[in-house]
Amino acid sequence: MSGLHMVHIPLAPHDLARIAGQRGWTRATARDPVGTFDEGVALHHLSVEAFGPGALKPFRLMVAPGGRSAALYGYSHHTADALRGTAHAIAPPEIADLMSPEGLRAKPMPQNWTAGQRVGFDLRVRPVRRLKKAVGGRRPGAEIDVFVHEALSRFDADENGMLTSGRSRAAVYGDWLAERLAGDGIARLEGPAELVSFARERAVRKGRAVEGPAAVLRGTLVIERPAAFADLLHRGIGRHTAYGYGMVLLRAPQEQPIGE
Repeated sequence: MSGLHMVHIPLAPHDLARIAGQRGWTRATARDPVGTFDEGVALHHLSVEAFGPGALKPFRLMVAPGGRSAALYGYSHHTADALRGTAHAIAPPEIADLMSPEGLRAKPMPQNWTAGQRVGFDLRVRPVRRLKKAVGGRRPGAEIDVFVHEALSRFDADENGMLTSGRSRAAVYGDWLAERLAGDGIARLEGPAELVSFARERAVRKGRAVEGPAAVLRGTLVIERPAAFADLLHRGIGRHTAYGYGMVLLRAPQEQPIGE
């Protein structure tokens, strides 16, 4: 193992769905006769069969316009050569064809982050909390959207009450992200995070299809603890980091207003 690397693997979404169906990762049940295709579960299985458990985590699939091609990005403590070698040794032929070890590329991530450094981010997350007690017909321990959680707590699930009080979905998700960055003093948000997209997606967990939020947030953060920030990149943010959520993709920071 070595320092952290960012990995890029080209793949075809259609082939991913086909193999998921052949392997039974899309399952039909009495409640869901069509079956639920969970992209994150499929990619989790693929990465484990190609590279071993935890070798590529967190990760994120970026699909090109039109959906005919895609790129899988992920963080790994293994070099490109090491990942290729593992895939050649253990991956079944159909997995090797889909993951294309020869097309795998990687670059080492910086190891010299500094306190006060500004970096931009693009982050796909599943912003959820667990209920401590039964609320609104939901059982204790249920995992729910943090926006819904706050609406249940403050306004008896009234979204209009949230909005009139200034608690938009973007604001709630931004606060959720800020908590995770500030909890260990890792970093702080520089201004509000932008909610780029939001959808409710069905995920397969323990054979059940569970619906939940999928959000993409962008913004700029300021690093406060460099070593902890490097660990955050490898660990990811939030839940379900083994299923396509929580990878912090870095980008140029936003321009600072004049005078700051």
